[in-house]
Amino acid sequence: MLGLLTAAGRAGPIGVDVGARSVKLVQFSRDRRDVIDAARWDLPVPDQEDGPQPDAVAEAIRRAREGRRFRGREAVVCLSGRRLYLQNVRVPKAEGEELDRLVHQEAAGRMPFPVADSEIRYLEAADVRQPGGALREVILMAALRSAVEEALGEVEKAGLYPVALDAEPLALLRGYTSQFRREEDVQQRTLSVHLGYSRMAAIISEGDHALFVKYIDVGGKHFDEAAARGLGMPLKDAVALRRHNGDRRSEQQDPEIARSIGQAVRPVIEKLVSELSMCVRYHSVTFRGKSLGRLVLGGWEATPALAETLAERLNLKCELSQPFRHHSLPGSTHRSGQWDVAVGLALRELETEA
Repeated sequence: MLGLLTAAGRAGPIGVDVGARSVKLVQFSRDRRDVIDAARWDLPVPDQEDGPQPDAVAEAIRRAREGRRFRGREAVVCLSGRRLYLQNVRVPKAEGEELDRLVHQEAAGRMPFPVADSEIRYLEAADVRQPGGALREVILMAALRSAVEEALGEVEKAGLYPVALDAEPLALLRGYTSQFRREEDVQQRTLSVHLGYSRMAAIISEGDHALFVKYIDVGGKHFDEAAARGLGMPLKDAVALRRHNGDRRSEQQDPEIARSIGQAVRPVIEKLVSELSMCVRYHSVTFRGKSLGRLVLGGWEATPALAETLAERLNLKCELSQPFRHHSLPGSTHRSGQWDVAVGLALRELETEA
């Protein structure tokens, strides 16, 4: 009987996304065609900027799984932005071990922690022409081994078995490219923006090939703080007002409240636009030959109003991320962009899969 089980009847790994404010779990069938389950559990507000404590994360993962339809214990763990050093760098053109040596040499002069205590990986972006000759641009990703161990330990404490560790930008890119499968999508260059609570990730890619990745200190907390200052109310009340009004359909929103919130958060939006404009300019100068075709906006803060603003200000077609675009998700898909990372993790192919 076991030999008769199809890929659709088996389960893939559980993608575990630990954010600043919540834990999100997603699991697909082994063939990635069906969603087995998706669950979210809020984390307690951390006392420090370092993020939630490991015990709190483990408890949230356990609670998120309770009474749900998740199968098995295999998990793909995310190395989030708060644990990851990331930067586009340029090195002389080389291959194999020589390229490894050059990247590690460049990393040693840039990273904020010792190379000896770190795990270093990189992606080759493209060759870049300069007056002195062509260089190879690579996307450097590094993390302290202690941070890697902590990320894995949080999941293990929750009773799951980590089978892979994925850097957040790679999970995001995998999740975004899974939404756009047509040949014209694969050939198009895209700016993907994931607006999280404390920061956003900006990724420029052509199909599933990353060209540029950057973390920017603009996120939900900055919108909340700006709303509180602008409206002259306690942060907790401003957060509740912004969430309550923003979660309604546009025709059901109180126009006066929406206008007041919009005015209060305008400085944050201006910073967001400015930072993304610099990313667009970097692309146009560095990676010539093709222009950006679209902007995909994801994360908890992704809203139709913000997408419209970015489209107008950046002169790019902008659409909201729909990580379950090709799947039927059990339950609500409210603010579907919040699932971007977890979906990308759950879609990761494992070496043991055939």
